[in-house]
Amino acid sequence: MPPDTLDHLLDLLDESKRRFDQQGSARTLKGLAQIQRRRFTDAVTLIRFHETLLFIRAYPQNARILQLVEKILSSFIKRVHALSEMDADLSPLDDVEVSGIAGTWIDEAFTYSIARWLDKKYPTKLSLDWEAHHDEYRLAATFPRLLPLLEEDALVEANVPYVKWISTAKGRQRRELSWILAGFDRLQLSEKEKAELYESLKLLVWWELGNSRATRTMMKRPMRKVYYHTGPLLRRSDVSLEREFASAPIQLTRLSRSQGDAILDLARETSSVRYRELYGFTHGDASRVLRADIGRGVEVFVTGVPPERRLPLRAYHAGLVFKNGVPVCYVECLSFFERIEVGFNIYYTFREGESAWIYARVLKIFRQLLKVSVFSIDPYQLGYENEEGIESGAFWFYRKLGFRPTVPRLTELMRTEELRLATRPGYRTPPRILRQLAQGHMLLELPPSDQSRWDNFQIRKVALAVQRKMASRFKGEAEKIRRASVESVARALGVGRRDLKQAEQAAFAEHALVLALIPHLSSWSRDEKRAVVEIIRAKAGADEARYVRLLVGHPRLRDEVIRIGS
Repeated sequence: MPPDTLDHLLDLLDESKRRFDQQGSARTLKGLAQIQRRRFTDAVTLIRFHETLLFIRAYPQNARILQLVEKILSSFIKRVHALSEMDADLSPLDDVEVSGIAGTWIDEAFTYSIARWLDKKYPTKLSLDWEAHHDEYRLAATFPRLLPLLEEDALVEANVPYVKWISTAKGRQRRELSWILAGFDRLQLSEKEKAELYESLKLLVWWELGNSRATRTMMKRPMRKVYYHTGPLLRRSDVSLEREFASAPIQLTRLSRSQGDAILDLARETSSVRYRELYGFTHGDASRVLRADIGRGVEVFVTGVPPERRLPLRAYHAGLVFKNGVPVCYVECLSFFERIEVGFNIYYTFREGESAWIYARVLKIFRQLLKVSVFSIDPYQLGYENEEGIESGAFWFYRKLGFRPTVPRLTELMRTEELRLATRPGYRTPPRILRQLAQGHMLLELPPSDQSRWDNFQIRKVALAVQRKMASRFKGEAEKIRRASVESVARALGVGRRDLKQAEQAAFAEHALVLALIPHLSSWSRDEKRAVVEIIRAKAGADEARYVRLLVGHPRLRDEVIRIGS
């Protein structure tokens, strides 16, 4: 490859960005100076430069390099516009792994909640992509609620001009999406029903990103102090979960409501431009956002969801991680007793960074916050029906941190592979075997948890046990089993309707479905029953973390639930 080609210069920059000595820094600075003067003629090469810049922004070698990176990124939109003017193929810019670059767009059927949020934040940058919409049946079924006499056209005519109907009805001063959302707001339906109805339309929203903060190019949180890397990055082999869990507690600070709102806005933006939506970011509780400074320029923000958005049984928490102000990954956690399911996702650009160390620190935060001691990895995270996990070798990432398969045949396969890796220099586990290894959960247990207790448990099995009972004893009628479960569990626990607040009654109804599966519940001790009621109250309380901590303290209830779900 000629030494002056863009590809060659990018190769050199990619190599030097990972060298944190004086020579590496000098080469990085030289490479940036050379490349910033070059003209890009294709999107793929421009994307490569963009991702390298973002990595250096998160892991800068010195202040001079960071200053130059910020300067290049601030004018990056001009490079995208230049490609457009030369009629270059811009479709690679919309790939899910690299979407969100300044000067590009997002074309997505957002949920009702995110569409409303975007309409408040970026109303002039949104339009509806009618050319890509093909489900006229749903439009005919729904839009008569907003457009008088539309049935006259929609129910009997072909090729109904819905855009003309909407354009005429909204007038000149309103935008299509804003008018539609305002119409949904006025419907005499619950918020859940409005969301279901809106999302059934699958309206594609075209979002022109421009040079806004929402773009990955410009997204950065202000930092008081930048952490410059002058030595090698921490590798997976440098990380010990055992050592991490034994280290001093991490300080958690609760943000104000306005600060929490600001963080959730950042979280929604950084997800939306990547064609992702995280439940905890969309519906996060701004009054319960926690911040942790875990060192090396890394901040972690953790949020739960308000009572009306909670899952029936498991507690939900989400987290967003910033490295020197740059969002580098997110985490989603589902907790039940001492068991926590952790979904950890490093954004594509930053997978060469200190992923294992960040992961270990994040687990430390959740162990500290929730008192959990069993960490579970879902098969999807390992690569089950997820080729990204196969390509990244996710199974070995977790295995080398101490996780183990819960399925015996996968344990044997793992041991065979570990022997091959140890005895065959250069051997790598082939994708077909990684796909097999990804077919079951992995667990990491910490004392005092017993190994294997949670191996066969799935929350889905608990729910299916309820469905079997509904089919066999209540003729498949949901309301009957709900009513009967509440009545029987209330008697067994000695709880009256007046003893519970309205939000607590809803939580009681959900838990009663499971508690009714426990034989001889009425024979439990008074303290055990009182503790169950306190757990249910905590589920509807302000802080769902307390709910998990109380669950951890009720071993008899845990053993019964494990039995049902195994």
